[in-house]
Amino acid sequence: MSTFNLPDVGEGLTEAEIVSWKVKPGDTVAINQVFAEIETAKSLVELPSPYAGVVKALHAAEGETLAVGAPLFTVDEVGSQPEPLTNVPAVADIAEADTPVASEEPGPLVGSGPKADAVKRRARVSRPEPAAASRPAPAATTAPATPAALADTISRRATELGAAGTRLTAAAKPAVAALVNRVLAKPPVRKVAKELGIDLTEVIGTGGKGEITREDVLSYKAQREAERDAAPTFWSPKGVELDHRIIRTPVRGVRKATAKAMVDSAFTAPHVSIFVDVDASRTMEYVARLKKSRDFEGIKVSPLLVLAKAVIWAAARNPSVNASWVETENGAEIQVKHFMNLGIAAATPRGLMVPNIKEAQDLSMRELAIALNDLAETARAGKTSPADMTGGTLTVTNIGVLGIDTGTPIINPGEVAIVAFGTIRQKPWVVDGQVVPRWITTLGGSFDHRVVDGDLSARFMADVAAIMQEPALLLD
Repeated sequence: MSTFNLPDVGEGLTEAEIVSWKVKPGDTVAINQVFAEIETAKSLVELPSPYAGVVKALHAAEGETLAVGAPLFTVDEVGSQPEPLTNVPAVADIAEADTPVASEEPGPLVGSGPKADAVKRRARVSRPEPAAASRPAPAATTAPATPAALADTISRRATELGAAGTRLTAAAKPAVAALVNRVLAKPPVRKVAKELGIDLTEVIGTGGKGEITREDVLSYKAQREAERDAAPTFWSPKGVELDHRIIRTPVRGVRKATAKAMVDSAFTAPHVSIFVDVDASRTMEYVARLKKSRDFEGIKVSPLLVLAKAVIWAAARNPSVNASWVETENGAEIQVKHFMNLGIAAATPRGLMVPNIKEAQDLSMRELAIALNDLAETARAGKTSPADMTGGTLTVTNIGVLGIDTGTPIINPGEVAIVAFGTIRQKPWVVDGQVVPRWITTLGGSFDHRVVDGDLSARFMADVAAIMQEPALLLD
């Protein structure tokens, strides 16, 4: 008998909630087969089994929160030792696989932008078949590899291999992300989903290889319509007992962590907020040109990309917005970061997440666009790694997708500035004494007044606005 305990999934997390069991006592489980789905304060994680055998006991109920190290399930093993991981494809193989560059609908970050470009796929690269003697023998028992399970397996395999296993090439990283996050659906199914206004990444596929079928799309549409139709009956009549008119949901996982972080930020950092209206017409023209460029073929491009570049550019001119206020034994100190880990606030079904793009200052416009797409896909799927949720230096929250013009965002803990990006609408605007229709947006910024004084915050927001008004300034 072997018992698998709740592992530390990273970044010092101390507990996790059992979201769902994928097996039950008496089931036969294979090595690397996902046996449970857990939610940490950072993300949703699928756990693969390190043992092959028969499940004897599950040591927690769904919805229960366990501490790291607590027993999860017990297996009566087929063999005395766990089998080695042999069904994990090499990173080089993944990099050369036929993978889409971006999904058709990248899903809502908290923000707005043009519709996604059509999906483009690279041509398959043929490679010689390795000699039989050099190919690893398959594991005795393996389960079909789902994209989520593959991501977990790759991460775990890299840990086992040590530093050598974690050195992914620049070419392999986007390929891994694309392979893990791609949506499997045939063109006719994609067409139906587009006509119905359905985001395929929110639909669960029931096809033989996990692909989304036409029936899946129609079923999702019916479910969504049923929820809307049920709205008039949401309110309970007065005569019903009070306890039956209140639904109580325990605060756990991402929601619990987000609530604590926002309270800590609001009552620790003295916020000051400023706003500026911006004529973003040239940004819209620039985005339209990028969408037609061969260099951006198959890549989702939106005004958020220009805003991200504008924030990076403006922070270099006003470094104190890219900093932290840190309490030390010898008193407080201000730490100005000479690198940009750009956080993007993402609304997900499990709550607000703020993953960040590491070393964003070094990325070209094309590389930044790809990074934004990958971040959105991963965050919406709840698969953002704990490492990607930490170390942020400045955050952008794009609230325009909700039809909101502006707001006063709360600073992400550990940072001193955040920029809110509202909707871009055509509005009457005065140009050279004439009232003309222009694409107008409102930027809102919140700053930690312990670090960022009023004049500095104003200069920073003015610089961001300048790029949105004239993206050509990025060439200076």
